[in-house]
Amino acid sequence: MKASQHVNYDIIHHGQNKPIKAWIRGVQLEPEARQQLLNIASMPFIHEHIAVMPDAHMGKGTTVGSVIPTLGAIIPAAVGVDLGCGMMAVSTNLKASVLPDNLKPVRAAIETAVPVGFGYWKDRDLVPGHPAYKAIDKAWTKLAERFEKIHTKYPMIYGNGTHQVQLGSLGGGNHFIEVCIDQDENVWLMLHSGSRGIGNRIGTHFIDLARKDMQRQSINLPDRDLAYLTEGSTVFDDYVDAVHWAQDYAMANRQIMMDQVVSALQRMDGFPDFETGLSVINCHHNYVAREDHFGKTVWVTRKGAVRAQEGDWGIIPGSMGTGSFIVQGKGNPDSFNSCSHGAGRTMSRTKAKKHISVEQHIKDTNGVECRKDSGIIDESPRAYKSLDAVMSAQKDLVSIAHRLKPLVCVKG
Repeated sequence: MKASQHVNYDIIHHGQNKPIKAWIRGVQLEPEARQQLLNIASMPFIHEHIAVMPDAHMGKGTTVGSVIPTLGAIIPAAVGVDLGCGMMAVSTNLKASVLPDNLKPVRAAIETAVPVGFGYWKDRDLVPGHPAYKAIDKAWTKLAERFEKIHTKYPMIYGNGTHQVQLGSLGGGNHFIEVCIDQDENVWLMLHSGSRGIGNRIGTHFIDLARKDMQRQSINLPDRDLAYLTEGSTVFDDYVDAVHWAQDYAMANRQIMMDQVVSALQRMDGFPDFETGLSVINCHHNYVAREDHFGKTVWVTRKGAVRAQEGDWGIIPGSMGTGSFIVQGKGNPDSFNSCSHGAGRTMSRTKAKKHISVEQHIKDTNGVECRKDSGIIDESPRAYKSLDAVMSAQKDLVSIAHRLKPLVCVKG
Protein backbone atom coordinates (compact mmCIF):
# COMPACT_ATOMS: atom_id res chain seq x y z
CA MET A 1 0.00 0.00 0.00
CA LYS A 2 1.21 3.48 -0.79
CA ALA A 3 -0.28 6.94 -0.43
CA SER A 4 0.33 9.82 -2.78
CA GLN A 5 -0.87 13.40 -2.52
CA HIS A 6 -3.08 15.08 -5.08
CA VAL A 7 -5.12 18.29 -4.89
CA ASN A 8 -6.56 18.55 -1.35
CA TYR A 9 -6.85 14.83 -0.68
CA ASP A 10 -4.59 11.82 -0.33
CA ILE A 11 -4.94 8.91 -2.74
CA ILE A 12 -4.56 5.48 -1.19
CA HIS A 13 -3.70 2.63 -3.55
CA HIS A 14 -3.70 -1.06 -2.72
CA GLY A 15 -3.10 -3.69 -5.39
CA GLN A 16 -5.88 -3.92 -7.98
CA ASN A 17 -8.49 -2.31 -5.74
CA LYS A 18 -10.25 0.92 -6.61
CA PRO A 19 -8.44 3.99 -5.23
CA ILE A 20 -9.50 5.78 -2.09
CA LYS A 21 -9.53 9.59 -2.14
CA ALA A 22 -9.24 10.78 1.45
CA TRP A 23 -9.70 14.38 2.67
CA ILE A 24 -7.70 13.70 5.83
CA ARG A 25 -4.89 16.24 5.81
CA GLY A 26 -4.36 17.50 9.33
CA VAL A 27 -6.68 14.90 10.90
CA GLN A 28 -6.02 11.34 11.98
CA LEU A 29 -7.39 8.28 10.20
CA GLU A 30 -7.12 5.32 12.58
CA PRO A 31 -5.58 2.11 11.23
CA GLU A 32 -8.79 0.15 11.80
CA ALA A 33 -10.77 2.62 9.68
CA ARG A 34 -8.11 2.51 6.96
CA GLN A 35 -8.36 -1.28 6.82
CA GLN A 36 -12.13 -1.05 6.55
CA LEU A 37 -11.75 1.30 3.59
CA LEU A 38 -9.32 -1.10 1.90
CA ASN A 39 -11.84 -3.89 2.38
CA ILE A 40 -14.61 -1.83 0.76
CA ALA A 41 -12.32 -0.82 -2.11
CA SER A 42 -11.82 -4.51 -2.91
CA MET A 43 -15.48 -5.03 -3.74
CA PRO A 44 -15.99 -5.61 -7.48
CA PHE A 45 -18.87 -3.17 -7.96
CA ILE A 46 -17.22 0.04 -6.65
CA HIS A 47 -17.47 2.82 -9.25
CA GLU A 48 -14.32 4.93 -9.85
CA HIS A 49 -13.14 5.33 -6.24
CA ILE A 50 -14.25 5.74 -2.63
CA ALA A 51 -14.32 9.22 -1.07
CA VAL A 52 -13.34 9.60 2.58
CA MET A 53 -14.36 12.62 4.62
CA PRO A 54 -12.11 14.19 7.30
CA ASP A 55 -14.38 13.03 10.13
CA ALA A 56 -13.92 9.38 9.12
CA HIS A 57 -13.62 6.78 11.86
CA MET A 58 -14.16 3.07 12.32
CA GLY A 59 -17.77 1.93 12.01
CA LYS A 60 -19.64 -1.34 11.89
CA GLY A 61 -18.30 -3.08 8.78
CA THR A 62 -17.81 0.17 6.89
CA THR A 63 -16.14 3.41 7.83
CA VAL A 64 -18.27 6.26 9.13
CA GLY A 65 -17.47 9.29 6.97
CA SER A 66 -17.22 7.43 3.66
CA VAL A 67 -18.96 7.90 0.33
CA ILE A 68 -19.39 4.63 -1.56
CA PRO A 69 -20.58 4.64 -5.20
CA THR A 70 -21.71 1.24 -6.46
CA LEU A 71 -22.89 -0.26 -9.75
CA GLY A 72 -25.57 -2.93 -9.55
CA ALA A 73 -25.35 -3.55 -5.80
CA ILE A 74 -25.83 -1.94 -2.39
CA ILE A 75 -24.18 -2.94 0.89
CA PRO A 76 -26.94 -2.64 3.55
CA ALA A 77 -24.46 -2.46 6.47
CA ALA A 78 -22.76 0.48 4.75
CA VAL A 79 -26.05 2.36 4.72
CA GLY A 80 -26.39 1.30 8.35
CA VAL A 81 -29.33 1.03 10.72
CA ASP A 82 -30.06 4.68 11.54
CA LEU A 83 -31.53 5.16 8.09
CA GLY A 84 -31.98 8.78 7.07
CA CYS A 85 -30.17 10.11 10.13
CA GLY A 86 -29.44 13.78 9.62
CA MET A 87 -29.65 17.37 10.76
CA MET A 88 -32.16 20.21 10.82
CA ALA A 89 -31.57 23.88 11.61
CA VAL A 90 -33.76 26.98 11.54
CA SER A 91 -32.82 30.60 12.10
CA THR A 92 -34.86 32.93 14.30
CA ASN A 93 -35.25 36.70 14.60
CA LEU A 94 -33.84 36.61 18.14
CA LYS A 95 -30.53 38.07 19.26
CA ALA A 96 -28.45 36.48 22.02
CA SER A 97 -28.82 39.61 24.16
CA VAL A 98 -32.55 39.03 24.73
CA LEU A 99 -32.25 35.43 25.92
CA PRO A 100 -32.82 34.68 29.63
CA ASP A 101 -29.71 34.70 31.81
CA ASN A 102 -30.70 31.30 33.22
CA LEU A 103 -31.04 28.80 30.38
CA LYS A 104 -31.80 25.77 32.54
CA PRO A 105 -35.59 26.28 32.18
CA VAL A 106 -35.08 26.43 28.40
CA ARG A 107 -33.44 23.00 28.44
CA ALA A 108 -36.23 21.69 30.67
CA ALA A 109 -38.89 23.05 28.31
CA ILE A 110 -37.29 21.29 25.33
CA GLU A 111 -36.92 18.02 27.26
CA THR A 112 -40.60 18.21 28.19
CA ALA A 113 -41.68 18.98 24.62
CA VAL A 114 -39.69 16.18 22.92
CA PRO A 115 -39.29 12.57 24.12
CA VAL A 116 -35.57 11.73 24.32
CA GLY A 117 -33.48 8.58 24.70
CA PHE A 118 -35.72 5.51 24.51
CA GLY A 119 -38.76 7.73 25.03
CA TYR A 120 -41.75 8.06 22.72
CA TRP A 121 -45.20 9.63 22.81
CA LYS A 122 -47.55 7.86 25.24
CA ASP A 123 -51.25 7.30 24.62
CA ARG A 124 -52.13 10.10 27.01
CA ASP A 125 -50.07 12.51 24.91
CA LEU A 126 -51.48 11.62 21.52
CA VAL A 127 -54.98 12.92 22.04
CA PRO A 128 -56.64 15.75 20.09
CA GLY A 129 -55.52 19.03 21.57
CA HIS A 130 -51.97 17.92 22.39
CA PRO A 131 -49.43 20.07 20.49
CA ALA A 132 -47.92 17.04 18.73
CA TYR A 133 -51.15 15.23 17.85
CA LYS A 134 -52.02 16.81 14.51
CA ALA A 135 -48.42 16.84 13.26
CA ILE A 136 -47.84 13.15 14.03
CA ASP A 137 -51.22 12.12 12.62
CA LYS A 138 -50.62 14.09 9.42
CA ALA A 139 -47.08 12.73 8.96
CA TRP A 140 -48.12 9.13 9.60
CA THR A 141 -51.04 9.43 7.17
CA LYS A 142 -48.49 10.17 4.42
CA LEU A 143 -46.27 7.25 5.49
CA ALA A 144 -48.83 4.59 6.41
CA GLU A 145 -49.72 3.10 3.02
CA ARG A 146 -46.12 2.52 1.97
CA PHE A 147 -45.26 1.12 5.40
CA GLU A 148 -48.14 -1.34 5.21
CA LYS A 149 -46.77 -2.75 1.95
CA ILE A 150 -43.30 -3.16 3.47
CA HIS A 151 -44.62 -4.59 6.73
CA THR A 152 -46.93 -7.05 4.95
CA LYS A 153 -43.95 -8.52 3.10
CA TYR A 154 -41.55 -8.33 6.05
CA PRO A 155 -43.70 -8.63 9.22
CA MET A 156 -40.64 -9.04 11.45
CA ILE A 157 -39.78 -5.32 11.14
CA TYR A 158 -42.94 -4.36 13.06
CA GLY A 159 -41.26 -4.78 16.46
CA ASN A 160 -43.22 -3.34 19.39
CA GLY A 161 -45.33 -1.16 17.12
CA THR A 162 -44.03 2.20 18.37
CA HIS A 163 -43.08 3.48 14.89
CA GLN A 164 -45.95 5.98 14.76
CA VAL A 165 -45.54 7.27 18.32
CA GLN A 166 -41.77 7.64 17.87
CA LEU A 167 -42.34 10.32 15.23
CA GLY A 168 -41.19 13.57 16.83
CA SER A 169 -38.80 11.90 19.30
CA LEU A 170 -35.05 12.36 19.59
CA GLY A 171 -33.43 9.05 20.48
CA GLY A 172 -30.10 8.71 22.26
CA GLY A 173 -26.38 8.46 21.49
CA ASN A 174 -25.09 11.41 19.52
CA HIS A 175 -28.56 12.76 18.73
CA PHE A 176 -29.24 16.20 20.18
CA ILE A 177 -31.28 19.40 20.18
CA GLU A 178 -29.49 22.74 20.56
CA VAL A 179 -30.13 26.43 20.93
CA CYS A 180 -27.19 28.19 19.27
CA ILE A 181 -25.94 31.62 18.26
CA ASP A 182 -24.04 32.46 15.10
CA GLN A 183 -21.14 34.85 14.52
CA ASP A 184 -23.60 37.79 14.43
CA GLU A 185 -25.31 36.79 17.69
CA ASN A 186 -28.40 35.53 15.87
CA VAL A 187 -30.20 32.64 17.58
CA TRP A 188 -30.65 29.31 15.77
CA LEU A 189 -32.42 26.09 16.71
CA MET A 190 -30.79 22.85 15.57
CA LEU A 191 -31.29 19.11 16.00
CA HIS A 192 -29.85 15.75 14.96
CA SER A 193 -31.91 12.57 14.68
CA GLY A 194 -32.97 9.77 12.34
CA SER A 195 -35.55 7.04 11.76
CA ARG A 196 -35.61 5.74 15.33
CA GLY A 197 -36.50 2.11 16.07
CA ILE A 198 -38.26 1.34 12.81
CA GLY A 199 -35.23 2.42 10.76
CA ASN A 200 -33.04 0.23 12.93
CA ARG A 201 -35.29 -2.80 12.41
CA ILE A 202 -35.42 -2.28 8.65
CA GLY A 203 -31.65 -1.87 8.40
CA THR A 204 -30.90 -4.83 10.65
CA HIS A 205 -33.28 -7.15 8.83
CA PHE A 206 -31.89 -6.44 5.36
CA ILE A 207 -28.30 -6.68 6.61
CA ASP A 208 -29.19 -10.16 7.81
CA LEU A 209 -30.83 -11.02 4.46
CA ALA A 210 -27.70 -9.88 2.61
CA ARG A 211 -25.48 -12.07 4.82
CA LYS A 212 -27.69 -15.09 4.22
CA ASP A 213 -27.59 -14.44 0.48
CA MET A 214 -23.78 -14.41 0.56
CA GLN A 215 -23.80 -17.74 2.41
CA ARG A 216 -26.23 -19.20 -0.09
CA GLN A 217 -23.97 -18.20 -2.97
CA SER A 218 -20.77 -19.20 -1.11
CA ILE A 219 -19.35 -15.71 -1.62
CA ASN A 220 -16.35 -15.02 0.61
CA LEU A 221 -15.99 -11.46 1.87
CA PRO A 222 -13.18 -9.63 3.74
CA ASP A 223 -15.83 -8.66 6.32
CA ARG A 224 -19.29 -10.15 6.70
CA ASP A 225 -20.72 -6.64 7.01
CA LEU A 226 -19.82 -6.11 3.36
CA ALA A 227 -22.60 -8.51 2.38
CA TYR A 228 -24.49 -6.96 -0.51
CA LEU A 229 -27.78 -7.13 -2.39
CA THR A 230 -27.69 -7.37 -6.17
CA GLU A 231 -29.74 -5.02 -8.31
CA GLY A 232 -32.49 -6.80 -10.22
CA SER A 233 -33.42 -9.10 -7.35
CA THR A 234 -36.74 -8.74 -5.54
CA VAL A 235 -35.07 -8.27 -2.16
CA PHE A 236 -32.91 -5.45 -3.63
CA ASP A 237 -36.00 -3.60 -4.83
CA ASP A 238 -37.72 -4.17 -1.50
CA TYR A 239 -34.67 -2.85 0.34
CA VAL A 240 -34.54 0.33 -1.75
CA ASP A 241 -38.27 0.92 -1.13
CA ALA A 242 -37.86 0.34 2.62
CA VAL A 243 -34.78 2.56 2.91
CA HIS A 244 -36.41 5.41 1.02
CA TRP A 245 -39.47 5.09 3.26
CA ALA A 246 -37.26 5.25 6.37
CA GLN A 247 -35.47 8.29 4.98
CA ASP A 248 -38.83 10.04 4.53
CA TYR A 249 -39.76 8.99 8.07
CA ALA A 250 -36.54 10.52 9.39
CA MET A 251 -37.17 13.78 7.54
CA ALA A 252 -40.69 14.00 8.98
CA ASN A 253 -39.37 13.09 12.44
CA ARG A 254 -36.97 16.04 12.42
CA GLN A 255 -39.66 18.43 11.20
CA ILE A 256 -42.12 17.42 13.94
CA MET A 257 -39.43 17.77 16.62
CA MET A 258 -38.42 21.19 15.39
CA ASP A 259 -42.05 22.32 15.40
CA GLN A 260 -42.41 21.05 18.98
CA VAL A 261 -39.26 22.90 20.09
CA VAL A 262 -40.38 26.15 18.47
CA SER A 263 -43.87 25.83 19.97
CA ALA A 264 -42.52 25.00 23.45
CA LEU A 265 -40.23 28.04 23.50
CA GLN A 266 -42.97 30.32 22.16
CA ARG A 267 -45.26 29.19 25.02
CA MET A 268 -42.57 29.38 27.69
CA ASP A 269 -42.93 32.05 30.38
CA GLY A 270 -39.97 34.41 30.36
CA PHE A 271 -38.78 33.49 26.85
CA PRO A 272 -38.92 36.40 24.40
CA ASP A 273 -41.43 36.37 21.55
CA PHE A 274 -39.87 35.24 18.30
CA GLU A 275 -40.46 33.96 14.81
CA THR A 276 -38.44 31.48 12.83
CA GLY A 277 -36.51 32.87 9.88
CA LEU A 278 -36.25 31.96 6.23
CA SER A 279 -33.17 29.79 6.74
CA VAL A 280 -34.39 26.19 7.12
CA ILE A 281 -32.13 23.20 6.42
CA ASN A 282 -33.17 19.53 6.71
CA CYS A 283 -30.58 17.10 5.32
CA HIS A 284 -29.68 13.42 5.60
CA HIS A 285 -26.15 12.18 6.27
CA ASN A 286 -26.81 8.41 6.49
CA TYR A 287 -28.55 7.25 3.34
CA VAL A 288 -28.44 5.87 -0.19
CA ALA A 289 -29.50 7.69 -3.36
CA ARG A 290 -29.44 7.24 -7.14
CA GLU A 291 -27.09 9.80 -8.71
CA ASP A 292 -24.97 10.43 -11.81
CA HIS A 293 -21.18 10.48 -11.35
CA PHE A 294 -18.29 10.05 -13.78
CA GLY A 295 -20.52 9.09 -16.68
CA LYS A 296 -22.59 6.46 -14.86
CA THR A 297 -25.86 6.36 -12.92
CA VAL A 298 -24.87 4.75 -9.63
CA TRP A 299 -26.06 4.09 -6.10
CA VAL A 300 -24.30 6.49 -3.72
CA THR A 301 -24.13 5.44 -0.09
CA ARG A 302 -23.25 8.32 2.22
CA LYS A 303 -22.24 6.66 5.47
CA GLY A 304 -21.88 9.75 7.64
CA ALA A 305 -21.57 12.31 4.84
CA VAL A 306 -23.72 15.18 3.55
CA ARG A 307 -24.56 15.87 -0.08
CA ALA A 308 -22.67 19.03 -1.09
CA GLN A 309 -23.64 19.76 -4.67
CA GLU A 310 -22.92 23.33 -5.71
CA GLY A 311 -25.22 25.55 -3.67
CA ASP A 312 -26.53 22.78 -1.40
CA TRP A 313 -27.03 23.89 2.19
CA GLY A 314 -25.66 21.56 4.84
CA ILE A 315 -24.96 21.32 8.55
CA ILE A 316 -21.69 20.04 10.03
CA PRO A 317 -21.99 19.67 13.81
CA GLY A 318 -19.10 19.33 16.21
CA SER A 319 -19.39 18.14 19.79
CA MET A 320 -21.67 19.50 22.49
CA GLY A 321 -19.00 21.99 23.50
CA THR A 322 -17.45 23.14 20.21
CA GLY A 323 -20.31 24.27 18.00
CA SER A 324 -21.29 23.62 14.38
CA PHE A 325 -21.11 25.04 10.88
CA ILE A 326 -23.78 25.96 8.35
CA VAL A 327 -22.18 25.38 4.95
CA GLN A 328 -22.83 25.48 1.22
CA GLY A 329 -21.56 22.82 -1.13
CA LYS A 330 -18.97 23.51 -3.82
CA GLY A 331 -19.93 20.50 -5.94
CA ASN A 332 -16.53 18.80 -5.92
CA PRO A 333 -16.90 15.81 -8.27
CA ASP A 334 -14.03 13.86 -6.67
CA SER A 335 -15.99 13.73 -3.40
CA PHE A 336 -19.12 12.71 -5.30
CA ASN A 337 -20.48 16.11 -4.23
CA SER A 338 -20.13 15.32 -0.53
CA CYS A 339 -18.70 16.73 2.70
CA SER A 340 -18.30 15.54 6.29
CA HIS A 341 -21.29 15.07 8.59
CA GLY A 342 -19.54 16.20 11.76
CA ALA A 343 -16.26 16.23 13.63
CA GLY A 344 -15.86 12.46 13.91
CA ARG A 345 -14.92 10.44 16.94
CA THR A 346 -11.38 9.95 18.22
CA MET A 347 -12.50 7.65 21.04
CA SER A 348 -14.99 4.82 21.11
CA ARG A 349 -17.78 5.23 23.63
CA THR A 350 -16.15 2.64 25.89
CA LYS A 351 -12.76 4.37 25.73
CA ALA A 352 -14.32 7.80 26.38
CA LYS A 353 -16.00 6.53 29.54
CA LYS A 354 -12.65 5.19 30.77
CA HIS A 355 -10.49 8.22 29.95
CA ILE A 356 -12.71 11.31 30.35
CA SER A 357 -13.61 12.46 33.83
CA VAL A 358 -16.76 14.33 34.82
CA GLU A 359 -14.52 17.23 35.85
CA GLN A 360 -13.01 17.39 32.36
CA HIS A 361 -16.46 17.21 30.80
CA ILE A 362 -17.72 20.08 32.96
CA LYS A 363 -14.70 22.17 31.95
CA ASP A 364 -15.07 21.37 28.25
CA THR A 365 -18.78 22.27 28.23
CA ASN A 366 -18.37 25.48 30.20
CA GLY A 367 -20.97 28.01 29.10
CA VAL A 368 -23.32 25.38 27.66
CA GLU A 369 -26.50 24.45 29.51
CA CYS A 370 -26.38 20.65 29.20
CA ARG A 371 -26.04 17.45 31.15
CA LYS A 372 -22.87 17.40 33.27
CA ASP A 373 -23.11 13.86 34.66
CA SER A 374 -21.17 10.65 34.07
CA GLY A 375 -23.94 9.27 31.84
CA ILE A 376 -23.01 11.68 29.05
CA ILE A 377 -19.21 11.24 29.10
CA ASP A 378 -19.17 9.24 25.85
CA GLU A 379 -20.47 12.36 24.07
CA SER A 380 -18.03 14.78 25.73
CA PRO A 381 -15.98 17.10 23.44
CA ARG A 382 -12.72 15.21 24.08
CA ALA A 383 -14.20 12.12 22.39
CA TYR A 384 -14.28 14.01 19.07
CA LYS A 385 -11.80 15.36 16.54
CA SER A 386 -11.02 19.07 16.24
CA LEU A 387 -13.86 20.57 14.21
CA ASP A 388 -11.57 23.34 12.96
CA ALA A 389 -9.11 20.74 11.62
CA VAL A 390 -11.97 18.85 9.95
CA MET A 391 -13.20 22.03 8.27
CA SER A 392 -9.71 22.96 7.09
CA ALA A 393 -9.30 19.53 5.49
CA GLN A 394 -12.43 19.98 3.37
CA LYS A 395 -12.13 23.58 2.29
CA ASP A 396 -12.49 22.51 -1.35
CA LEU A 397 -15.80 20.74 -0.57
CA VAL A 398 -17.80 23.47 1.18
CA SER A 399 -17.81 27.16 2.00
CA ILE A 400 -18.75 28.32 5.49
CA ALA A 401 -21.84 30.51 5.86
CA HIS A 402 -22.22 30.51 9.66
CA ARG A 403 -20.43 29.18 12.70
CA LEU A 404 -22.82 28.26 15.48
CA LYS A 405 -21.97 28.22 19.17
CA PRO A 406 -24.16 26.07 21.47
CA LEU A 407 -25.89 27.71 24.41
CA VAL A 408 -28.25 24.85 25.27
CA CYS A 409 -27.73 21.18 24.37
CA VAL A 410 -30.29 18.43 25.01
CA LYS A 411 -29.10 14.83 24.75
CA GLY A 412 -31.02 11.58 25.10
